[in-house]
Amino acid sequence: MITEDYKKISDNIPREPGIYRFLDRHGTILYVGKAKDLRSRTASYFGSTKHQAFKTKTLVKNAHSLEFTVVDTEQDALLLENTLIKRLQPRYNVMLKDGKSYTYICIKKEPFPRVFFTRKVIRDGSTYLGPYTSKYQVKIILDLIKKLFPLRTCTLNLTSKNINEGKFSVCLEYHIKNCKGPCVGEESEEDYLKKIDQVKNILKGNFKPVKDYINETMDFYAGNMQFEEAQNLKEKLEVLQDYQAKSMVVSTTIRDVDVFSFIEDETYAYVNYLKIINGALINTDTVEMKKNLNEDKEQLLAYGIHRLREKFNSIAPEIVVPFDLETIEPDITVTLPQIGDKRKLLALAEKNMTYFMLQKRKDEINKIKKQTPAERILTTLKEDLQMEELALHIECFDNSNIQGTNPVASCVVFKNARPSKKDYRKFNIKTVVGPDDFASMKEVVTRRYTRLLKEEQPLPQLVIVDGGKGQLSAAFEIFKDLGIEKKVTLIGIAKRLEEIYFPEDPIPLYINKKSESLKLIQNLRNEAHRFAINFHRDKRSINFLGTELTNIPGIGEKTANKLLVELGSVKRIKEASEVELQELVGPANAKKLVSYFLGVSDEEE
Repeated sequence: MITEDYKKISDNIPREPGIYRFLDRHGTILYVGKAKDLRSRTASYFGSTKHQAFKTKTLVKNAHSLEFTVVDTEQDALLLENTLIKRLQPRYNVMLKDGKSYTYICIKKEPFPRVFFTRKVIRDGSTYLGPYTSKYQVKIILDLIKKLFPLRTCTLNLTSKNINEGKFSVCLEYHIKNCKGPCVGEESEEDYLKKIDQVKNILKGNFKPVKDYINETMDFYAGNMQFEEAQNLKEKLEVLQDYQAKSMVVSTTIRDVDVFSFIEDETYAYVNYLKIINGALINTDTVEMKKNLNEDKEQLLAYGIHRLREKFNSIAPEIVVPFDLETIEPDITVTLPQIGDKRKLLALAEKNMTYFMLQKRKDEINKIKKQTPAERILTTLKEDLQMEELALHIECFDNSNIQGTNPVASCVVFKNARPSKKDYRKFNIKTVVGPDDFASMKEVVTRRYTRLLKEEQPLPQLVIVDGGKGQLSAAFEIFKDLGIEKKVTLIGIAKRLEEIYFPEDPIPLYINKKSESLKLIQNLRNEAHRFAINFHRDKRSINFLGTELTNIPGIGEKTANKLLVELGSVKRIKEASEVELQELVGPANAKKLVSYFLGVSDEEE
């Protein structure tokens, strides 16, 4: 996924908590992440890559699309992220693959209930508070409960009969003051259950009665000059006040349920789906339906529910919907919640539907957005040449020589209808003797595309040859030898009437002289001609200068080139002293040069 693709959807990504998913081109989820601010977090993948880890760069490179789901809190996002990662095992996720369940505090259903930490919910009538995203936070809360309300932690089977019979005459916990000794009759079950009620108040966020108790206890400690104990209680209370006792994403009061929201416009209807299994949100999806003339919203929602439940193999016995339905299977419970957790889940589905619609509208606007000049020109070119794809990469060849001397060729490259000068190439013709443009074209085309194929470089969509049918046929012969004649469109342009020729087609194409596509072809042809002429001129100048020096007996091409590089011209070589020449080419060659130029001067006189 490239930065330009992300920018098209970034405005529709909300600044709210949620989870995001990177998918490959086949729809497989590559990575699941959570965010306090979805837009800021996803934008971080498409900024500067200077300090990005290699894994992150690879993820973004392989990603084809981005999806997100909005939740109410960052804690909810973490829990949903945990659920999805464990279920889907995305390739690029490392965290949260430890197989651990969520953290709960259990108030066991038994006489003199125990309160303890657990990761497993057992449906035995016990009360489970949570889930908690931090085990450290649970430890603080349990430690606070232990200090405020000493409770038993043993696994003894405490019943009134056993206690009355004195079966637990010795209690180690009571001895070390971890509890008040209910097993030995030192605390009544009624008093013990009052403490359990206070524990539930703490865990459910009903702090006032607990605060009153803590404040009284702190006053007691302060009155007895026990300031350290009073301060410890104050710190624990502050931690407790920051705690959220309940998550909406994972709920122990909701088991298997499907949640659906609905929205429609003049043409389409949309149904958003939240799949809840064992209290955990494990999947979200949205189905889009094109409306006919006579369907009402009840029919459309019922159809969307059937399609989504079938897609995700849902057997949930209950569905949550925004309005009543009569066409649902009789063994399914239909709920229209007004308050509570199910209403919160329906609100969440509706919120996700809102963002889905915003993103859809943004995509539609982008589709009808005015084309860039390059897109417009290349689209016209594609239609004029009847190509199957846009010519984003075009190459054009031209030869240059004067009566067969110093033959050269050029290849210019346009990308997105603009010159890409770093990709221009010059060719010295090596195998052709004399003025043979057809053979020269064969040589440069062979060298160019043999190399691209060998290096596994992308081929252009369009190749232009400056010349008529002769040069075009020569190039096409090489295309067939290399097996690329069906992969690349090849044309030739003749200068006289600006005719466009196709291989093995004697009838030329005449493009409107005002057409932007013809102007693009002409620009390529003119640029290739300019580049070839300049290269030929430079080579001819070097060869002309070098020829005079290499005519001197004993002076070879390397010595001549060295002199030209150091002194710049034949004139400056003539004016140089013998000492200066000795430093460059040695005494023997310096003497030859001085003698030669003195002889030339004598002849001129």
